[in-house]
Amino acid sequence: METTKIVMFKNRKIRKILLQNEWWFSVVDVVEALTDSSKPRDYWYVMKIRVKNDDGFELSTVCRQLKLESSDGKKYKTDCANTEGLFRIIQSIPSPKAEPFKRWLAKVGYERVQEIENPELATKRTRLLYKLKGYTEDWIEKRMRGIAIREELTDEWQKRGAQEERDYEILTAEISKATFGVTPGEYKKLKGIKMENLRDHMDDFELIFTMLGDRSTTEIHRNEDSKGVKKLKSDAKAGGSIAGNARKELEKKLGRSVVSEKNFLPKTKKNKLMN
Repeated sequence: METTKIVMFKNRKIRKILLQNEWWFSVVDVVEALTDSSKPRDYWYVMKIRVKNDDGFELSTVCRQLKLESSDGKKYKTDCANTEGLFRIIQSIPSPKAEPFKRWLAKVGYERVQEIENPELATKRTRLLYKLKGYTEDWIEKRMRGIAIREELTDEWQKRGAQEERDYEILTAEISKATFGVTPGEYKKLKGIKMENLRDHMDDFELIFTMLGDRSTTEIHRNEDSKGVKKLKSDAKAGGSIAGNARKELEKKLGRSVVSEKNFLPKTKKNKLMN
């Protein structure tokens, strides 16, 4: 499963998701970035009608409904388009920002092609982004290892009968509940984050126990040759429990909870959340 990612265009957030080795972008986010509309969904709705009436072309045909994470932390079906589809949509937006956006979009698409041909580039870019955000090298090393372990786990889920999105969310929640005693949604609420990736806001111990839960679950799947969501769910609970028991033992020694409110939000954003 590929989680929603955020890219920036002129200080505007554009959500994107990877599907079959291709980036798909939120059309509403693009419309907002190019038009500065306070109601981008309404703009997009009216725009589709106008283009159909004027050109006889259905803009919806270049879109797919994909689940993207919203500001409330939940995922909703959203009109998304790939690079080619967005170029067609942008042609119908009368905005001076269109040309710079096309160049930006082409660059993003080109970088993805490079990453497919050479996966090490994606790893290097991810490391650089974390470094620019102020993360330590030690934390980055754990996070990158965690990403690899997570990808290995989701590969197993795909091979063993889990479907994208909903099944992955259920299985992830089972591991999280068994490991930390809370679901990912509850964990994000504790840390005061919404659209951000939960694991990007974990400290060393949280990352370590997350990796242990994921890796244990993967090995249980393989050892028992598990098939079907029901069995995968049972394995996820068992794998998470291994990490959860280790966490509880450590907490007894430390005299405090490993589950932390700590996050890596910029100070200005933290202040807004507190007010």
